[in-house]
Parts: sequence; structure tokens; C-alpha cells
Amino acid sequence: MTACPDQELLLGGVVDGELDAANTAMVEAHVARCDGCREELERLQAIRNLLATDGVRQAAPDALVRRIAALPELSEQAPRRHALPSWLVPGAAGALAASLALATITPLTSASVVDEQLVSSHVRSLQPGHLTDVQTTSQHIVKPWFNGRIDFAPPVPELATQGFPLAGGRLDSIEGKTVAAIVYRRRLHTVNLYVWPGDGPVRRRTEEGFAIDQWNDGGLHFAAVSDIGPGELDEFKAAFRASAHAATPR
Repeated sequence: MTACPDQELLLGGVVDGELDAANTAMVEAHVARCDGCREELERLQAIRNLLATDGVRQAAPDALVRRIAALPELSEQAPRRHALPSWLVPGAAGALAASLALATITPLTSASVVDEQLVSSHVRSLQPGHLTDVQTTSQHIVKPWFNGRIDFAPPVPELATQGFPLAGGRLDSIEGKTVAAIVYRRRLHTVNLYVWPGDGPVRRRTEEGFAIDQWNDGGLHFAAVSDIGPGELDEFKAAFRASAHAATPR
């Protein structure tokens, strides 16, 4: 059984961690239903594990490390997006050693791990059957559904009149913690609002083409993720906070 031709390079990218969160989620969804690609992914992972074992992996010579470090493409001014992924470079042991040396010389950008997990979770939720555990437009069903499943009570306002109808909710995991995911719609788009106890970073950013807005309120941390524009996500945040505050007992 062979892998799908259009997935072969992507499978290598998954094994080497070279794909962004959105493409990784798409490949994982394909592998879940394709035996050929699943077998190929397992084979590539086994090869990678073998090459990483003591006695097989070879460190790059100092001279090669110095030559790589001197390449103009690796200067601080050079955009990293022009660098070829290591899994596209032909050659086995030599390419692996070079890529390992490159990884030690040029650290990855400081993208937030939480942001990457939020985007990855958002993309996975868009796969068929993954968006909601409870599907309804009523806050009186979604809010009680969380009772007993998590140890906090997230606000679940209905925002249809503000242009963001409620679609349901589910449980998800961010940083190994079980979180509430409240799902809203914006025309044909989805807004995932992740909620968990405590404080987190208050910021807005774009990660892999998705807008993320995070804030703290009432002892809870909120993170809204969507492919709508940042301006519309600002509208969602304002509508959500106003409705949630209005519903809070004084």
C-alpha cells in the first residue's frame, strides 16, 4: 500500500515539524482516513527515530558548521521564509547532519506555543464532526452542558442580534488543560472562544493567517480565534464582553 502522491512531501514535513499548524491539521485529518499515508507516516517516523539513535546519528564537522554559519542566507537581515525546509533537501545522513547543525545555529522565532495550539485546535475543529460536542443556538443548553465537565462556569451569551449567532460548545485542551470552547458563527465563518481559569497574556496577533484576541475577565482567560478580520474579531470581543457583563449578577 502506497501513500497518496500529493501527500508524500507533506508527510515528511509533519515528521520533521516543518509544517504550520493549519497544514499539519489537514495532513493529520487525511492520515486518519488513509491507510497508505498512515503506513508511510509510520515508516518515516521509524527512520527518523533510527537516525536519532546513538551510534547512527553523526554530528556535523566543525568546518561544516562554520561554513553554514557564514552563509549570507543565515544572517539576521535575511528573511527566514526563503530558507528551504530540511525535508526537501536530497541526501540522507549528510542532509540530516546539516539540518541539525542549522537548527543549533539559528533558533526558531519566538512564536507563542499557546497561540500555535489555539490555531491548531481551531483548524481541527473545522473538520467534520469536530466543531461541537453540544450543538445548539441556546445559551440555556450550552451553559448547563459545561456543568460537571469542567470546574468553572464560562459565560455563554447569545450574540445573534450582534451578528455572531451561537453554534454550540465543546471541551478542548490547551497546554494540557481542559478548556471550554464556545462556538459562534460570523456569516460562513467560525469563531472559537476558548475559556479557562486564571490570567494569561492580553494581546492581539495573527498566527498562520488566523486572528487571535486574548483577554482576562472575572478570573477567567479568554482567547478568540477566527479567520475573520481583526476588526470583526474586535466587534465580537466587544459584543461578548458587554453581554457577559450585563448577565453577571451584581
